[in-house]
Amino acid sequence: MKTIKLAATALMLAVGFAASSMAGTFTKGTVKKVDPRSGKVTIIHEELVDLDMPAMTMVFRLAEKDMLDQLEAGQEIEFVAERIKGRLTVTELR
Repeated sequence: MKTIKLAATALMLAVGFAASSMAGTFTKGTVKKVDPRSGKVTIIHEELVDLDMPAMTMVFRLAEKDMLDQLEAGQEIEFVAERIKGRLTVTELR
């Protein structure tokens, strides 16, 4: 019984570590332009650690359309960017 409990605990810890390693890293940036028609946003950002990209200005797609309502030019944000189907996409905002 002790062995089963130990194995279950180890499995839960492994799953927890795997989930936390999948979470993206938030990056600071400033919204330069919001294009509601195309669903894209231009962001002046710091280094994108997860994507191994230096600081620069880039255009991103938004994972969800309602993110457009949260953004305006000149706004300071923190965001997670991921490559989805080959396209740089903002997946989280705060």
